[in-house]
Amino acid sequence: MNIQIFGKSKCFDTKKAERYFKERRIKYQFVDVVKFGMSRGELSSVKSAVGLEAMIDKNDRDYPLIQYLASDEAKLEKLFEEPYLIKTPVVRNGRQATVGYCPEVWKDWE
Repeated sequence: MNIQIFGKSKCFDTKKAERYFKERRIKYQFVDVVKFGMSRGELSSVKSAVGLEAMIDKNDRDYPLIQYLASDEAKLEKLFEEPYLIKTPVVRNGRQATVGYCPEVWKDWE
């Protein structure tokens, strides 16, 4: 298992996800998505796993910036340029991915 957690340092659900894996002694790599972002390949992989709409943080004050973009490619590009718009945590295990706190999915990965 190769777990990556893309999250925001002040995100409550990201902290819960980290605690979930720590409690089970599962090693993971944490990436601060605001500071370091996600590569285009990582974004595409997560989009394939969960869908584009699930990746967008609808509670962010800048949500209208992305909401009215015409194409999925334009929205994905905006997420690449402005990673704070990504809903967190994004947890990846190879090609599998979740967005948000999803312990019911993660337990199947163990």
